[in-house]
Amino acid sequence: MEPWHIGNTPLTSRFLLGTAGYPSPQVLRDAIIASGSQVLTLGLKRTLAVPGGGDNGFVDIIRTTAREQGAHLLPNTAGCRSAREAITLAHMARELLGTHWVKLEVVGDEQTLQPDPFELVDAARQLVSDGFEVLPYCTDDLVTCQRLVDAGCRVLMPWGAPIGSGLGLLNPWALRTLRARLPNTTLIVDAGLGAPSHATAAMELGVDAVLLNSAVSQSGDPVRMATAFRHAVQAGRTGFEAGLMPTSDVAVATTPVGGQPFLLL
Repeated sequence: MEPWHIGNTPLTSRFLLGTAGYPSPQVLRDAIIASGSQVLTLGLKRTLAVPGGGDNGFVDIIRTTAREQGAHLLPNTAGCRSAREAITLAHMARELLGTHWVKLEVVGDEQTLQPDPFELVDAARQLVSDGFEVLPYCTDDLVTCQRLVDAGCRVLMPWGAPIGSGLGLLNPWALRTLRARLPNTTLIVDAGLGAPSHATAAMELGVDAVLLNSAVSQSGDPVRMATAFRHAVQAGRTGFEAGLMPTSDVAVATTPVGGQPFLLL
């Protein structure tokens, strides 16, 4: 696949994978390898809460597998409820994990886990000023996304549906609008995807990549599902680059009959 970028870092895989909720360390490792992902997310609160580097060795596995694959770590601030909390956690991650990348999450609603747009923009502006490459998890609201770009974000991560819902793309029109209005911004659909077909549909809209976790970790066979998503992302991107046929509300004959060298009786 053609290279794309997060900040100044070139990547070829357009499938970003989360690392939470896998049934065992070995399944996690095998799923990461099967995915071909070059960006792995991990929750900072889980990483920092356990002395020695993570619960049951998961963080060590993530680091080791990332090194083996040449993948990058993308710590996230999942669980934060304010800009101040997210900023503090991001700085801790930079010191402990040695990366200036951060997936910025600031929860605004407990039921939907929808991001708080006001706290999110405030945190993004401060972290960009502090030298971070900020990847904010946001809704598909155009105005919020424009404010995040104004704050200095070069990458946005709009949701497809609420986290962990598996509902797929609830508002393809909004994502299509973001792609058209923010052509120079890297867009990664994050959250809500439940099936490989959802990833294909997202990529066909022209977004740059997808990120997911539960659709793989909570599946019956995470390793096979990681492989399925890997192919689905590639198929969607190839379809977008090839150019999808125009849609029509009425039937259009695929075999023209006018001007043919035979007579229809």
